[in-house]
Amino acid sequence: MNKTFLSILLFLLLALVSTPVFAQRAATQATVTPPPQETPSIQSTQVSGPTYIVASGDTLTLIANRFGVKLEDLMSANGITDANQINVGQSLLIPGLEGISGVLETEIISYGETLRSVSRQQQVSEVFLRRLNKITSPAELYAGVGLVLPKPEGNQKLLNSRFGLDEGESLLELSIRHGTNPWKLSQQNSLKGTWDGISGDVLFGDTGTNEVVASGMPPAFQEVVLRDTPFKQGGTAEITVKTDPAIQLGGFLVDKPLKFFPGENGTQVALQGVNAMLAPGPYPLQLTATLPDGSTQSFVQNVLVRSGFYPKDPVLIVDPSFIDPAVTEPESEQVAAIASNASQDKLWNGVFASPAAFPDCFTSRFGNRRSYNNSDYIYYHTGLDFCGGEGLPITAPADGVVVFAGPLTVRGNATIIDHGHGIFSGFWHQSNINVAEGEKVKKGQQIGLVGGTGRVTGAHQHFEIWVNGVQVDPMDWLTNLYP
Repeated sequence: MNKTFLSILLFLLLALVSTPVFAQRAATQATVTPPPQETPSIQSTQVSGPTYIVASGDTLTLIANRFGVKLEDLMSANGITDANQINVGQSLLIPGLEGISGVLETEIISYGETLRSVSRQQQVSEVFLRRLNKITSPAELYAGVGLVLPKPEGNQKLLNSRFGLDEGESLLELSIRHGTNPWKLSQQNSLKGTWDGISGDVLFGDTGTNEVVASGMPPAFQEVVLRDTPFKQGGTAEITVKTDPAIQLGGFLVDKPLKFFPGENGTQVALQGVNAMLAPGPYPLQLTATLPDGSTQSFVQNVLVRSGFYPKDPVLIVDPSFIDPAVTEPESEQVAAIASNASQDKLWNGVFASPAAFPDCFTSRFGNRRSYNNSDYIYYHTGLDFCGGEGLPITAPADGVVVFAGPLTVRGNATIIDHGHGIFSGFWHQSNINVAEGEKVKKGQQIGLVGGTGRVTGAHQHFEIWVNGVQVDPMDWLTNLYP
């Protein structure tokens, strides 16, 4: 594009578009003003401050802690005598927040949202958001947590279009490409001027699609959806990314590399197991996009992992050789190596079926903490145990290929089925194995018989699901559809 052509386009823009002053949230909404020098005492009949809308999961104690006010002051300001009597949607006056007024509500942060992107889309300053939510570090804003925001009033709308500055692109060129006003875009995103945009920056405007996009990710990531956040100890994390088909995706969750496969409607999907012993808290999820020209764009943000609330099983007494690391570790490494592969073909279809003769009867659940021979509870149950004794049939939960069929010391007679895309099922302690390695099996096909081989206290069927190298709760796969 030569200078003469740019000059003509600039002249046309100047002639056709004025540069009005665009105010941020109206003064009637939540605003920040300098606090008074002295903070007056809170009176039950003379209290001013912002109004907060109670969200699902809120308690008065949680709300008081969130805003840094005393519980008794919060109750007094709202005439509440019973701390348990609040309802979703109820308006509460928040005392003691000098300089803040208006209506406040909580929104759950989605993956990809940053303090800057929320500020730009909501048209509320970062300083305001930091003060209102008591944020001291950007790392505190992670997927799955609630962020208190001022509620739009009247005809006020969020900025619903997202723009990404390409390498070497100016704000003027971006505006021409999208048919928007560079001065207005500059002001809406708190830039110093039309020259202030930098490559890879994400900007928000009020032109284009009506779909609300709340994301601060680089342009390669058109949309990212995390299923069932916060993630669960022992759960299956499902990460769906909409991007250009020519872009290769990668990344990691906690410390596990992600493997993406084609999904529906031009998406790519990664399924990743979350270790059942992982301590609850925030952990990094990084996404990386490799563009056709070899350049990369990446984004990392913490996501919340919640407790699975797994109970403790009674102490189990077994032959000491079955808990000897010299015996258990090589076998575990062998099984983990098999279950860490990821074939390109997806072989399963639909929800997994129960492999047991008594599908609704269990003797032990996944994730239960375990002690062997009065050890500390440093072990956990890696699968689901079904009721039933010796000789009952075991069936394949989904189509797949048998990748292991043979005896193991701890797991006894074992069968492992590869269902594709890094999903495996395992069946331990069998009295008989009815399939061979390399054999293709169908959903519902008998693959063996229940037994009591290996480390057991009695005959039972043990069933496992592995997702990209990590054991997960099989009940999730028996009740939910995964792509």
